[in-house]
Amino acid sequence: MTDEPTEASLGNPILNSSRSRSMARTTRSKVDAYIDRSTKWPEVMTRLRPILAGCGLTEEIKWGKPCFSQDGHNIVIFQEMKEFLALMFFKGALLSDPDGILEEQGPNSRSALRICFRSIDDANRLADTVKAYVEEAIDVEEAGLQVAPAPVLPPPEELQNRLETDPAFKAAFEALTPGRQREYNLYFSDAKQSKTRTARVDKYAPKILAGKGFRDR
Repeated sequence: MTDEPTEASLGNPILNSSRSRSMARTTRSKVDAYIDRSTKWPEVMTRLRPILAGCGLTEEIKWGKPCFSQDGHNIVIFQEMKEFLALMFFKGALLSDPDGILEEQGPNSRSALRICFRSIDDANRLADTVKAYVEEAIDVEEAGLQVAPAPVLPPPEELQNRLETDPAFKAAFEALTPGRQREYNLYFSDAKQSKTRTARVDKYAPKILAGKGFRDR
């Protein structure tokens, strides 16, 4: 049985300090283990990691990847791709990007932008730039700045028909967050043929009825 913390132990600075160091070691060990397991970009992550720590960010594993935050707000995250390692800025769209190195994740990405490293030489060359961009990203977060919401997309005809004829489906779809609705709209609308759009709506109806987004499991 685990002993509950007592009022005395909670107020004991030595015990609290020890507990904090233990938690920090646990967090660091998870990131260490992630990098140790990496077969793609361990050198680049090892090079960039001290820069992020030097900016005062806290590291932990989120979404299965090393993520770096400040006061609970996500700032950047590593993304290992086949051709490059990305350092993704959650609010990259709000950065000034004086060197023009931030790249979009895709045509529908509005907020997150990333720096892509294709070699350890890239990491060495861009070390000072990374520090400057991270510091600006922290300033953006501390200022409470937000990326403007995406414009509302009209649903494709096939989705609209389902919304009008299936009240339960309509209620479930409208209960989704705007971002999840937008992602479904984009996916359904992307099909060129009506029968394909209808098939996509039918396929994802169970997820929508379950209150899940397109990428949710």
